[in-house]
Amino acid sequence: MRPSRRAIRTPDPTRRPSRPRGGETDRGTDWRTFDFHAHTYLTDGDQSATSMWWEAHRLRHRAQALTDHVGLEDPAPLLRRLRQEARAFEGTPLITLVGVEITEVPPRRIASAVRAARRAGAEIVVVHGETLAERVPPGTNRAALEINDVDVLAHPGILRPEEAELARQHDVALELSPRRGHSLGNGRVALEALKARAPLVVDSDAHRQEDLFSFEGAELVARGAGLPDSELSRVLQETPQRIVRRCGK
Repeated sequence: MRPSRRAIRTPDPTRRPSRPRGGETDRGTDWRTFDFHAHTYLTDGDQSATSMWWEAHRLRHRAQALTDHVGLEDPAPLLRRLRQEARAFEGTPLITLVGVEITEVPPRRIASAVRAARRAGAEIVVVHGETLAERVPPGTNRAALEINDVDVLAHPGILRPEEAELARQHDVALELSPRRGHSLGNGRVALEALKARAPLVVDSDAHRQEDLFSFEGAELVARGAGLPDSELSRVLQETPQRIVRRCGK
């Protein structure tokens, strides 16, 4: 069972030590942060889509996806609601991405869930990987990585070499996550992805505004996972920019 969203949270070192108030703009970053995994109160988050996107805007994110959980139900109502709220940010530097995180679906049904999400208008599709923090059906990682239409495999846990190779072949980004529990697999994910030259991204898996990070926070997660300096630009800029272009933004 997924941990309660009301659980006590430990301090997050990826947050900036000081944050702007009111309508101020955070000038510590320059619209270069990309985050492809976050949630709202439409599923297990704490706040609205507008609140989450507003915080991403205030932190000067270049792109922020909202990817609430779906299973085998019709994703259209969820995506319609997110699209409605995304309109508030048209004409701003923030790129809003409306998507889903396909969560704890039997592996043999993941492909059909991905197709349903795309038909319903999902701009980005994330699959909930085999994190060490939760009981996820075995085979989920491989099933997601065998599909050409998945953008990100979230917190894949003990990633196998053959899974990293599939991620490279199908251009599915493997996620490094700062979220408690999910982060336990970051070192293994980074190691196997580097060996296979598979794409990597750093995502917040935010469930409230305070979980969103700055560019410096994303860089800290990447370094903590063991990435060398020579890989930081690829993980924090080149791969995210390619994903945004693929999403049509």
